[in-house]
Amino acid sequence: MKRPGTSRQARGVFLTLEGPEGSGKSTQIAFLGAALRKAGYPVVYTREPGGTKLAEIIRGTLLSASSAEPIAPETEAFLVLAARSQHVTHFIRPALARGSIVLCDRFADSTFAYQGFGRRLSLSWLQTANHAATRGLLPHFTLLLDVPVSVGLARRRQASGKLNRLDRESRQFHMRVREGFLTLASRTPRRIKVINANRPAHVVRAEIEAVVLGWLGKRRRKGG
Repeated sequence: MKRPGTSRQARGVFLTLEGPEGSGKSTQIAFLGAALRKAGYPVVYTREPGGTKLAEIIRGTLLSASSAEPIAPETEAFLVLAARSQHVTHFIRPALARGSIVLCDRFADSTFAYQGFGRRLSLSWLQTANHAATRGLLPHFTLLLDVPVSVGLARRRQASGKLNRLDRESRQFHMRVREGFLTLASRTPRRIKVINANRPAHVVRAEIEAVVLGWLGKRRRKGG
């Protein structure tokens, strides 16, 4: 028996950008959206945590560097999943049902990398909880923008000078997160394409556009 709502993913296309801190996702998602619109595709942008009013409030709590008390790893995971449930229900699924390409800055792979590999929570538990929160929704295609930890954190400091709660985690934590992303990519190579983001932005942009437009072309030819 199909879970409620899973069939409504089919009309649109769900594309996600993932990566460690400072990988350039926000910059590249804007470039990619412009290229897709120029090619005639209907595109909407969103991000995680966030994407709806309630989910953005949860984002603020998760990223605040001045939290009144430490956030337990399990609490962090539950907050991420609560925000995702709202996001999927009230933004992503409706956009997919309209036939849009949904470009999302982070999704479930970030949960597995940050809360699973980074916080060392059970991956099987996170996968079960995420399935419940999303009702089985998965990205059709994911770009993993990969940079060394030292490069990514240096970019974050240079970009704003203001680091959020996750930015301030230890180097060891960020190393585990990066390795987590690469492990996920090795396990699902057909869905996750690794992009070397330790290059000039225009070079990364050109590769991303070529990869995604090529993938969409093949999908269209197959009638997907």
